[in-house]
Amino acid sequence: MEATRRWFSKFSPREKHKPHKKETTSTGDEASKSPTSEATPSNATQQKVAAAKQYIENHYKEQMKSLQDRRERRNMLEKKLADAQVSEEEQNNLLKYLEKKEREFMRRQRHKMGSEDFEPLTMIGKGAFGEVRICKEKATGHVYAMKKLKKSEMLRRGQVEHVKAERNLLAEVDSNCIVKLYCSFQDEEYLYLIMEYLPGGDMMTLLMRKDTLTEDEARFYVGETVLAIESIHKHNYIHRDIKPDNLLLDRSGHMKLSDFGLCKPLDCSNLHEKDFAAGNNYSGILESDGRPIVRKRTQQEQLQHWQKNRRMLAYSTVGTPDYIAPEVLLRKGYGMECDWWSLGAIMYEMLVGYPPFYSDEPMSTCRKIVNWRTHLKFPEEAKLSCEAKDLICKLLCNVEQRLGTRGANEIKAHPWFTGTDWDKLYQIKAAFIPEVNDELDTQNFEKFEEVNRSSVWLAFTYCLYVSLCYSFIYEYLFLVSGYSRVVMRFQQQHNQVHGGRCFLQRMSTSWVTHTRTTRL
Repeated sequence: MEATRRWFSKFSPREKHKPHKKETTSTGDEASKSPTSEATPSNATQQKVAAAKQYIENHYKEQMKSLQDRRERRNMLEKKLADAQVSEEEQNNLLKYLEKKEREFMRRQRHKMGSEDFEPLTMIGKGAFGEVRICKEKATGHVYAMKKLKKSEMLRRGQVEHVKAERNLLAEVDSNCIVKLYCSFQDEEYLYLIMEYLPGGDMMTLLMRKDTLTEDEARFYVGETVLAIESIHKHNYIHRDIKPDNLLLDRSGHMKLSDFGLCKPLDCSNLHEKDFAAGNNYSGILESDGRPIVRKRTQQEQLQHWQKNRRMLAYSTVGTPDYIAPEVLLRKGYGMECDWWSLGAIMYEMLVGYPPFYSDEPMSTCRKIVNWRTHLKFPEEAKLSCEAKDLICKLLCNVEQRLGTRGANEIKAHPWFTGTDWDKLYQIKAAFIPEVNDELDTQNFEKFEEVNRSSVWLAFTYCLYVSLCYSFIYEYLFLVSGYSRVVMRFQQQHNQVHGGRCFLQRMSTSWVTHTRTTRL
């Protein structure tokens, strides 16, 4: 019995012997130390935490919004059915059909999107980090704009935080003044943003076609720009790149703000002033270059010169500083008010035909912006109203006196906007309706040369084939020529010894003749 008990005891769990705590006397230095030392998380950890927090917030916000939208759609259908006085059976059938469509929509939303779900079509934009194309979703046939960004290039230039800010802003802001973001995904090489496609082109193209706008036309588009800037300011974002290139027109001619690659959240510490491209490109703007002062151009001459260089400046790596506020160029502290300066510069260009501080070189433009008191002038040929001049002057001024510093209502209340119905601005007929033939029409955008990869590969293969052929022929001639020289040298020695011509000499002569003929 005792043996059996000992055998079972082998399989019973043993108690872990805990080491006895050593009694130590705490000295004064040890007592002064805190009992727990908490290590501060690294920047990478903080970024991951912020990204997770942002993802969770956006996820639940989208879930609540989706639920609210479904309820509103059902209530709207029930109200219309009640007003139409249809039978109860038909009402039930229509409600069941709505539920079926809602389930299909939710199922499609849960599907993980990828580049294979879209068919890329015409290129409508090109930048330092990638390109923008119109694309068609294969499952539904819907047309979107696909922004494709190269990861390695963004990492090399330190633009990852800017792309994250752009994605977060587009996902957070729900406004008819902002280009909508439908989804975003990535693969090993690229980031993809699937956005709303606006076939009307941009404000830059419109201004190049029309030269100048009337004050009524400018009032319409400046007003919509005010609403667009106000919508992102309400979410504590600064755009920092307001310019005509980023004001897109939809099919009906209404304007929407796009390209948030330089946007900055006010509460974000990861975006520094050095990240703003303009600050790096236009350093040393206060230094005089000692160049002679050029003759002052008339308004028409300045307009022609601006139109000649406008497109080239838009797609250059440096860009154009014509719309950047002076406090940004000087790398001073700045806030939302820098976007209102850009609005004033755009309004000036709409009414006059070129930006207020345009010059032949970007550095000269920067100097004019910094010294705006001296260079802000209105040409007599423009014939602007007093209210328009006053609004421009109150936007292109010091931060303390600039309209919009205390909110967009300051600008809305200006006399130049008298009679503007801000609540119905996006419901009235637009000042300009672009020509759009179909949903895939790109005539209002700049044409880009498409590079066909198959054609490039075919050309490369052909060049390689020709090169190999020439190399083979050269090697062949080299061998023949070398062989003929050896034969002639041997024949000369043979003649010196034996004299006379023999068969070997005749053979070498024929080889040399053949070689020379081939070379010629």
